[in-house]
Amino acid sequence: MTSPLFTVKPRTKHNGLTLSLGGLLMSLLGLGIFLNSQSLFALGLASFCLGVLAMVLGWAKLAEPDESLIGDEQGFIFKHRRGQLYVRWDNIQRIDIPRVSQGLEQLDLPFIGLRLYAINPVLDSISPRLATGLLSEQRPLMMTAVANEESLQTLEAYLGTEFTPLIVNGERYRGVLAMFGHRSELLAKHLGYHLYIPADALDREPMEVARLLRQTRQAQLADKPLE
Repeated sequence: MTSPLFTVKPRTKHNGLTLSLGGLLMSLLGLGIFLNSQSLFALGLASFCLGVLAMVLGWAKLAEPDESLIGDEQGFIFKHRRGQLYVRWDNIQRIDIPRVSQGLEQLDLPFIGLRLYAINPVLDSISPRLATGLLSEQRPLMMTAVANEESLQTLEAYLGTEFTPLIVNGERYRGVLAMFGHRSELLAKHLGYHLYIPADALDREPMEVARLLRQTRQAQLADKPLE
């Protein structure tokens, strides 16, 4: 990858060290109370449990990558704690905030959506570990897409094909890659985008990052004809 044109850091990484150290101190304090004072047994146990929970959350924050998005002349990397994914500018058709209808209003979802010309480059490069993580994290997004259509038939039809092989542009995918491809196509059909970058992976507002991605893409493709 050439010299980065931009970088974006994950918001979820903030205060990870503070939370971890605070949780460690709280758990040690709770353990001390638990072992040395029977009258304060409940307080010590609660302090210990809360401290352990804080440590787990802090460690999860520290496990996040230092940078979530890194852009260059050809495309950008989306970094996740389970792996990373490279998306080329010339494979992106649209970048925007996905929205759903709520009565007469349009509700913005906490993601940046990417509509692709072809899903094959993503399926060819994504690791099964990352695909599995995104499938799990995007389950509420899938339910939102189906609920927005107000039809259980859509969900039933999707669940019926989720574990089947996927053929896209003559290429055949199986297993978790096929599941991820089916999910991407479902979300593209009902929400308009194949890939979704969560807001908590960004250090600024999603609309601002979406604008940055659009401007960079436009600048890099200015002299290149789109297919």
